[in-house]
Amino acid sequence: MTEPSEPQGTPRVTELLPNDFVLATDPQTPPDQLAGAVFAIGNFAGVHRGHVAVIERAEALAERLGRRAAVLTFEPHPSDVFFGPNTIFRLTPRDAKAVALARAGIGGMVVLTFDKAFAALTAEDFVRKVLIERLAVGAVVAGYDFHFGKGRQGTPEFLRDAGARYGFTVEIVERIAADASGSIEAASSTATRAALEAGDVVRAAQFLGHPYAVLGPVIHGEKRGRTLGFPTANMRLDASSRLRFGIYAVDVRVGATLYGGVASYGRRPTFDNGAPLLEVYVFDFAGDLYGKIIEVAFLEFIRSEEKFASLDALTERMNRDEEIARDIVKRRRLSPV
Repeated sequence: MTEPSEPQGTPRVTELLPNDFVLATDPQTPPDQLAGAVFAIGNFAGVHRGHVAVIERAEALAERLGRRAAVLTFEPHPSDVFFGPNTIFRLTPRDAKAVALARAGIGGMVVLTFDKAFAALTAEDFVRKVLIERLAVGAVVAGYDFHFGKGRQGTPEFLRDAGARYGFTVEIVERIAADASGSIEAASSTATRAALEAGDVVRAAQFLGHPYAVLGPVIHGEKRGRTLGFPTANMRLDASSRLRFGIYAVDVRVGATLYGGVASYGRRPTFDNGAPLLEVYVFDFAGDLYGKIIEVAFLEFIRSEEKFASLDALTERMNRDEEIARDIVKRRRLSPV
């Protein structure tokens, strides 16, 4: 890697999105291409298997109506507004959520700022001011447990009645116990967070229906890995992350190319015990990654973070970690799970 100046500005998540994907934040009028769209509404934390039923229903309804399917979601998470920043482990911050939804086939995502003023909207005002005036929805799809408006007064039944009054279609997805992959009883955001906090990324992937992944720009580190023969691409994870510190086998997506890798997430106790940092050694990659947006998907946990007595001991263990990670990546390429 070369060492250009530190990347500036907001990460260009559009690099990982289809050209026709519409991403809009706080629109006051319907975004281009989404007027009359079918909107799936919810937080969609993790875009897990339980959410897929809502997304698929929205896509099917959009196809029947000859309209576009999109998602309406909210930032920050309501828990952060009511209880303070980073109260909840964000499985999919805004950009990661957009990428996951695009891969699920959704055509766009509208993000509305959730603050105390927004939370004070009555259910009727949410329908009239947001769904009708700002988005001009053609139809709405929500889960059986979706509630909205001040005091959660808006229920699925209220939404159905509002659709009848205002002239838009409403479909409510009932509770689903299983999908093609089996039971989804435990496929909740809460269960996924618990698995990740334990480092059990395999179990988290079973809940999500896909490996847990993070994305962001590559930043400069202390260059220690390079001196040890392991140049790394470094990322800061979302401040709410409670992923277990340790060493993981990973997939790394750089543009359209997928690489294997081994990643360390933690505080580097052998060196400085500093702020949490994700350091990724990308297998068989040569080039400049600084400032680029990459996606790192966690395949398997290898070991906990450790403090080593010497750099030689650390390097020996890093070599072993690489061997293990390469075996994991190779096995999963041959037989994905």
